[in-house]
Amino acid sequence: MRPNGDTPLRLYEEVLLLALRDKEGTVHFGAHVQYGLAAAFIAELLLERRIGVDANAKRQLVDVVDRSPLGDELLDECLEKLTNAKRRGTVKTWVTRLAGLRRLRARAASALVRRGILKLEEGRVLLFFSRTMYPERDPKPEREIVARLRRAIFGGNVDVDPRTTLLIALTHATGILPHVFDKKRLKDRKARIQQITDGSLVGKAAKEVVEAVQAAVIAAGVAASVAATSGR
Repeated sequence: MRPNGDTPLRLYEEVLLLALRDKEGTVHFGAHVQYGLAAAFIAELLLERRIGVDANAKRQLVDVVDRSPLGDELLDECLEKLTNAKRRGTVKTWVTRLAGLRRLRARAASALVRRGILKLEEGRVLLFFSRTMYPERDPKPEREIVARLRRAIFGGNVDVDPRTTLLIALTHATGILPHVFDKKRLKDRKARIQQITDGSLVGKAAKEVVEAVQAAVIAAGVAASVAATSGR
């Protein structure tokens, strides 16, 4: 997809578009967008053959196989961090680490603002707290993404390309997908979604990304639950 004649959207841009409310420009409640973005970085670097996962290592360690930049600020920063790391880390380690990048959501949204897909607005909560929102300016790119996902999930046993497979897996793992399609309809297609997200339609390395984001989301949920309990 080439929005406004520009380069195709990256996976992290697609994840963020689906995670945001179109009119309000805020993230849907319950969507673990930080982990979705971080996992999308790793997935994109895998697809672009900048990194690989050592299949012979017991802990599935990530290796940089090509240091050449992609021309995308966020992806190149992630690649640089992987390249300059003192020791190799697992996919799960890197998903968690990249989810903590400073101003991650804002920087990802800024990329979509520059494309003319989102617009930046400043608002206030309870009159005292300011917040930045990113309502949709051009709905066409997201409509095309949703149509692609609809064909893959509801269109029968059609072949699914690697990017769409990863996008479905990442949005499913991070709680974004139920904000895109009706929950009942998704439940009816549970077997199909499982077929897509269990990694059978992608390579082993990509499957590691999906498993890592699922583990990170579970860990985040546990941490939030512990924090809420200890604060009582």
